[in-house]
Amino acid sequence: MTEQVHKHNPDAEYFFHERCWILESWNDAKDDAVSIARARVEVGVTTKPHRLEGVVERYLIVQGTGIVTIGDLEPERMNPGDVAVVPSGISQQICNDGPIDLVFYCICTPRFIPACYESLE
Repeated sequence: MTEQVHKHNPDAEYFFHERCWILESWNDAKDDAVSIARARVEVGVTTKPHRLEGVVERYLIVQGTGIVTIGDLEPERMNPGDVAVVPSGISQQICNDGPIDLVFYCICTPRFIPACYESLE
């Protein structure tokens, strides 16, 4: 790993089949330890239930509110500043029941790769 600054590029946001918009903030094969992506869930949308094998994911809410469901836990309201921790292999989904887009950062260790994603629908 070398010193660097990675610039934010909002034009790189894409729609993911999980029913949310993703903007990769940091996901580099030279840094397998972590990936960081911004997720945006539109009003009234619930993401598909899914799990990540071999990856621990954290949601850091930065805008909006929603209800997160993680494994066997009771659904929990999330507000800006809240963090949800999802262990490897545990089901997860989030619902935007608020009046504005729900925006949160997904911090994954080790880094997210498409092969770790499993839809549970």
